[in-house]
Formats: sequence, structure tokens, C-alpha cells
Amino acid sequence: QVQLVESGGGLVQAGGSLRLSCAASGRTFSRYVMGWFRQAPGKEREFVSAISWSGYSLYYADSAKGRFTISRDNAKNIVYLQMNSLKPEDTAVYYCAAQIGRPPVSYDYDYWGQGTQVTVSS
Repeated sequence: QVQLVESGGGLVQAGGSLRLSCAASGRTFSRYVMGWFRQAPGKEREFVSAISWSGYSLYYADSAKGRFTISRDNAKNIVYLQMNSLKPEDTAVYYCAAQIGRPPVSYDYDYWGQGTQVTVSS
């Protein structure tokens, strides 16, 4: 079992930055592929970014490329999403998720956090 708790969301002006964190419980965190997803009001949940268990392989949605950076600290059981140059269309609830053994760019994750709200004002 893995429990995930996101933090770091908030209200920011367009062009600003936020860093989301996802703290994971469990000793086997380093085995998991970790992903970030988001869901805007009235829209389906969408993939944002993912990182392999080692941290060497990174994956981004087109909307995140060049602006967002995913990273992880396996010693601290934390995965981060640094978000720069934020836009109003980035407004959503952001979720982190964990899985083992499946393609990182998918929705087939086993564990999900409760989400953290990100609001970008214009």
C-alpha cells in the first residue's frame, strides 16, 4: 500500500511559479513510477508528467513541456512538480499517482492522492 499526500497548490498570477510536492508512505517508494495528473472543472483528468523509479526517465504532456519539471527524492519519498510560466489554463486540481510496471504515460495507476488545487489568475 502507498499513501500519497500532495501539497504546494495555491493561487498565483499568470507567469508565476509553484512547486507541488507529493509525499509518499511506504518503504518501496523507489520502486514506483510516479505521475502527476490534473483535472479542471468540467473536464476529464489529464496526464501532466511522469518519472521512472530511478528518476532518469521523464515524461511530459505537450502542455507541460518547457514549463514544468518533474523530479523525485527517493531518500525522502517525495516527488515534485515545478511549474513555471503558469497560465490560466493550468488551473486545475493536481493529483499525484503511483504504479509499478506499466507505461508511465497512461492512466493505469494504482494509488492516487487527494489532490491539491492550483489556480492561476489572469
